[in-house]
Amino acid sequence: MTDDDSLSTALWTTRSVEDTVALYRDWAATYDADVLGSGYVTPIRAAAMLAQHVALDTPVLDFGCGTGLSGKALAEAGFTCVDGTDITPEMLALAEGSGWYRRLWLSDPGDLDIKTGAYPAILACGVVSLGAAPPETLVLLVDRLAPDGLLVFSYNDPTLKDAAYMGQLQALLDDGTARLVAREHGPHLPDKGLGSEVIVLQRR
Repeated sequence: MTDDDSLSTALWTTRSVEDTVALYRDWAATYDADVLGSGYVTPIRAAAMLAQHVALDTPVLDFGCGTGLSGKALAEAGFTCVDGTDITPEMLALAEGSGWYRRLWLSDPGDLDIKTGAYPAILACGVVSLGAAPPETLVLLVDRLAPDGLLVFSYNDPTLKDAAYMGQLQALLDDGTARLVAREHGPHLPDKGLGSEVIVLQRR
């Protein structure tokens, strides 16, 4: 997959789970080069924001870890205990070779095989978005946090315009399941003119 193909506007569209897995399976070999070549900085921003709110020895789950770019960002921010999971075996194989993780496992779409409270912090960078995990994934992630646990995630610009994703976020805030700790808009893929909002939620 070339950079022009992978980072076109067609990437951020609703698709089935099967098509999503196939997309990232086929993209795995060139993913890092493609996104880094367009200045991908959201993982760095998300890791830095998490570091403002928890101790660096806090166990962190990198949900939808992909090839390991978020694990690298977490390690470079100073985090010392990072695990990861992803639904695409080809992406996960690259993460396993990265050296950024204590533990990695293949997860099933729509499921997260951990006990509630197992991780005081979960990072989901670029995962809950158009073309990837559906809006209700936010509910799953917050549900697995212990009370006062933190979820850090990002919505890219196309996702910020989608009523379903924004509505799910607002529903979690309105029903008292979570409270908003921080949110900040900034660069995502600057060479493509795209930004993202990094959002921190705390489970109540």
